[in-house]
Amino acid sequence: MSQRDALAAYRIYFILGALFICSLVVSNLIFQKFFYWDFFGLYRFEISVGILPYPITFLITDLISEIYGKKKANQVVTAGIFASIFSLLIVYTSAVVPATDWSPVDNALFDKVFGATVVAVMASMMAYLFAQYIDIQLFHFWKRLTKGKHLWIRNNFSTFFSQFVDTATVLLLLCAFNKIEWSLFGTLLLSGFLFKVLVAVCDTPFLYLGVYLFRKRFKLAPGEEIGAELNAFQKEEKL
Repeated sequence: MSQRDALAAYRIYFILGALFICSLVVSNLIFQKFFYWDFFGLYRFEISVGILPYPITFLITDLISEIYGKKKANQVVTAGIFASIFSLLIVYTSAVVPATDWSPVDNALFDKVFGATVVAVMASMMAYLFAQYIDIQLFHFWKRLTKGKHLWIRNNFSTFFSQFVDTATVLLLLCAFNKIEWSLFGTLLLSGFLFKVLVAVCDTPFLYLGVYLFRKRFKLAPGEEIGAELNAFQKEEKL
């Protein structure tokens, strides 16, 4: 790979990482609003709006896993953990400082919106830690098993299981801390998991498109990764 291509690959990786971290942090901040979606009269989803950006993170990690390799995908996941912790500190600090008399958002309103963020971020981080690493491990397991073929298998089967782990873990922790009633656990688990499965199936064509564009741009063979070339480029830049 030429230096020009390596630089382009690094920039794309950086952008994908930024989108991943942004989606993760935002999902933690907006989770307290719940909405419903009547799926063509077949099923009524009742889920948190925090779930909307979250599937994007799994699409991005699958794309990075396929093109950049397992190590680079794990690096993005680790960066997301630190970003979540840092956002938690910012929210906590903002809640502690007193609001002025003329502030459009007073202390009570701020606490109502972000008061559960500490528990939510902790729950989300634990679920995220389990789910994302499971997703990456299973993705590469299926990739080895299928010898780099059948991208749809590793994309969907890795995501299905990891998304169930994510949904169940978050709900268990939120119910344990009395942020959500236990009576809603089953409904929210089913709705959340089915919604994520539906999104995972729908994002498969986008993953194929992304992989196709990457392979065409960097002239990669099926199953070939560029993580090693990117690591070598980063080392050269440091020197």
